[in-house]
Amino acid sequence: MKENSKSKVLVDLLSKIEKREAVVGIIGLGYVGLPLAIHFGEKGFSVIGFDVDAHKIDMLIRGESYIKHIRMEKINEKIKEGSFEGTVDFMRLREADCILICVPTPLTEMMEPDLSYLMETTKSISKNLRIGQIIVLESTTYPGTTEEMLMPGLETDSLKIGQDYFLAFSPEREDPGNSKYDASNIPKVVGGVTDACLEVASALYSCITQVVPVSSTRAAELTKLLENTFRSVNIALVNELKVLANKMGIDIFEVINAAATKPFGYTPFYPGPGLGGHCIPIDPFYLSWKAREYDFATRFIQLAGEINVSIPYYVIERTIEALNQHEKSLNGSKVLVLGVAYKKDIDDERESPGYTIMNMLLEKGAIVSYNDPWIPVLKQTRKFNFRKKSIPITQEVLQEMDAVIIVTDHSAYDYAEIVKHSDLIIDTRNATNKIDGADVKVYSA
Repeated sequence: MKENSKSKVLVDLLSKIEKREAVVGIIGLGYVGLPLAIHFGEKGFSVIGFDVDAHKIDMLIRGESYIKHIRMEKINEKIKEGSFEGTVDFMRLREADCILICVPTPLTEMMEPDLSYLMETTKSISKNLRIGQIIVLESTTYPGTTEEMLMPGLETDSLKIGQDYFLAFSPEREDPGNSKYDASNIPKVVGGVTDACLEVASALYSCITQVVPVSSTRAAELTKLLENTFRSVNIALVNELKVLANKMGIDIFEVINAAATKPFGYTPFYPGPGLGGHCIPIDPFYLSWKAREYDFATRFIQLAGEINVSIPYYVIERTIEALNQHEKSLNGSKVLVLGVAYKKDIDDERESPGYTIMNMLLEKGAIVSYNDPWIPVLKQTRKFNFRKKSIPITQEVLQEMDAVIIVTDHSAYDYAEIVKHSDLIIDTRNATNKIDGADVKVYSA
């Protein structure tokens, strides 16, 4: 192609974005992709959502949300207007001017990156790539993925990156269930393969929020890993201190809250039953894996991961100790797990420590039930398939349990009633701290 026609591609795409005439295609309509579709739709863009799960698409078409904390009213308006569509037909990627990739990037059983979803997505885009498109990877991954995997997978003899089409990385920053922040007020870090790629990606995201440009896709990829590694390391610190504080007879939550009064140099993090969610338990291992390519051992990150992985085992130890104090064995005891979502007031159970805790309880012979108002049925995961349904919390149910383990501190729970009617509670979230009478029957974990 001639130089002037190449520059025209860039100008035309920027003009389409500015005028909201660009069609935004979002691959993966999960906890990241669906909110993103909503926000681009609200800003006047036509959106096509792509997903391999036909059930999700069918629910969207019916105006039903498969993610409980995401309200469907606004996206339903866009569906009625014809400005939002959901499809399993990836041939329609050719219709999209801007393609955003929001697919899962989990770990294998060996704690190594599983990029199979991303590889399949890249193949689908490659088959439908045309002049005048931008592709942006949002899925969290190791530094170098965009240039080392996506770029070679998209290369063709007829289309040149940075001139005919554009490639960038902008890490997702969703915090499910946190109504204070969403895609409209969380700044977007953006890195492009070329200057033109960065310009197009920045123009696109500036339509919905503030943009923070960085020098490369690798810098943007590492930014996301730094954010989540920072959280992982600090959570590991307070989780380890929690174990020590329990041995010393000190309330770690009291200590953290006291330290939080310092107006500088301190950020409070809180312990729990272990790490959950897609990001914090997984992302640091992406960085550790990539570091080995450079003969570098990320010892600090690995240690934090080991501590956080060990915490569900500590919860089981505390449960055994508490039952022993009541002259009972875990084997044969009836145990109710409260909450399996990885954080309060959402229906996201990805990598939830609740699954690990339930599995260990079952392995040790406990009779396990669970309640979660957000998750009525346990889904099959890569590791577990419990086939359990949430049971109601009643006075009779609580009284027949030998132990109740609070894994997720949902707002819907009446902790005063739970304390009142339970014989023994293992509280991993400090949820019962201010309940009268809790001190005689609650064990912190």
